[in-house]
Amino acid sequence: MKVGIITVSDKGSKGEREDLSGKAIREIVKAESYGYIVVPDEMDKISNALIEFIDKKGCDLVITTGGTGLSPRDVTPEATKNVIDREIPGLAEAMRMESYKIKKTALLSRAVCGSRGKSLVVNLPGSPKAVKECLAIISPVISHALEVLEKGSVECGKIV
Repeated sequence: MKVGIITVSDKGSKGEREDLSGKAIREIVKAESYGYIVVPDEMDKISNALIEFIDKKGCDLVITTGGTGLSPRDVTPEATKNVIDREIPGLAEAMRMESYKIKKTALLSRAVCGSRGKSLVVNLPGSPKAVKECLAIISPVISHALEVLEKGSVECGKIV
């Protein structure tokens, strides 16, 4: 699995803040290879990074961290919607629902998940703690999602 990681942070992109969330993703996600970039909270920079990782680098999975809140500068969901073909709302809903049990403000997350071609895009919150929690919530279904995106269909009702 080829993974791309995009940290969305104005301060991080200027070198004014260490990117602990991107580091947390790299530690959790075991992959053949990954690309990594820190971009400012700007829609075109986020969209371009997503397109670069998917269309040019061939990433199977692109994970963003940051920019999913209510601040006027938080535009990661909008940038993601600009480049995905289809939303996969269950992933974002599960992250919000389970995270709500830990911290009530998780309901304010505007994270989006979706597909572009055969690639999966997942928006995560910006805090390292929330990154770890959200990846734990959705990781059981990531392989299946990637398999379906790659093959076009799989036998989901098969009795094993």
